[in-house]
Amino acid sequence: MLTYKDIELAYERMKDHICKTPLEKSFRLSDKDSEVFMKLENQQPVVKSYKIRGAMSKLMNLTKEERKRGVTAISSGNHGAALAYTASKLDIHPTEIFVPETTPFPKTEKMSCFGAKVNKVGKDYDEAHHIGEQKIKELGLIEVNPCEDPVCIAGAGTIGLEICNENPDIDVIMVPIGGGGLITGISVYAKHVNPKIEVIGVQTEASPAMRKSLEDGVCYEYFEATESICDALIGGIAKTPYAMAKKCIDGVIIVKEEDLAKATIEMMKYEKILCEPSSAIVYAAYEQNRERFKGKNVALVITGGNIRDELLKTLIDQYY
Repeated sequence: MLTYKDIELAYERMKDHICKTPLEKSFRLSDKDSEVFMKLENQQPVVKSYKIRGAMSKLMNLTKEERKRGVTAISSGNHGAALAYTASKLDIHPTEIFVPETTPFPKTEKMSCFGAKVNKVGKDYDEAHHIGEQKIKELGLIEVNPCEDPVCIAGAGTIGLEICNENPDIDVIMVPIGGGGLITGISVYAKHVNPKIEVIGVQTEASPAMRKSLEDGVCYEYFEATESICDALIGGIAKTPYAMAKKCIDGVIIVKEEDLAKATIEMMKYEKILCEPSSAIVYAAYEQNRERFKGKNVALVITGGNIRDELLKTLIDQYY
């Protein structure tokens, strides 16, 4: 089982290869009762996503023999781009990524630019995951799974380490939930440092897989979602995050699609921060639940900034 020591080891292993991102105060959300801070993982160089932490943690932990085999992953976009970049930086080849057909161009473009072979399979993430798992068995490459591999989850968990080190007075950390690896890693470290800290997950109403899994007592690895602008948070959750959820997650907030769309533009307009809807979802969740967190110091994990151009234009036309 993942421990805080695994996260500390991951940080030591890769700290010279990632950016310690800002924990920036939101003066718009903060008031006399509460302070709100944004952990800006959208400012990670090149890949503009926290996913570089899991990819770097895993690839730097590979043996020489494993590096020679090459690496592969199934991704909704950001993880694939981070893996391709990290593999190119560490001179690991080949790299092969399986993505849904709907994956935004900026993300697939980065994968290709860094030398990865990109395979578009399946109409959504769950279908791409099912097809990709079958293909990966045939390839013989090392799979880098950000939600099941403890070395990857430990890498993502270094966000919690940075937050707690920079501001020990944080009472609540709000984290987007896709497959669940990120919130698991963050929570393992944060709750070691401060057992009273709350770690709150946030999901879109289009794909509340973790909320439903916890309610029903079933791990929904595949989850049928409705249409969403939140491509990174669609689909089921992984077994490891589900198994650790009762210890790691203090609640799951569901956000409506319209509200997270507005929050994406509000962050750009008022905070001067460009991020994906999958990141702005925590901003929306806090705005809707101010009273719940009154008197608390809150950290919002802004996971990535790779919003596709067409979507950004549409949201600006609708909400700016």
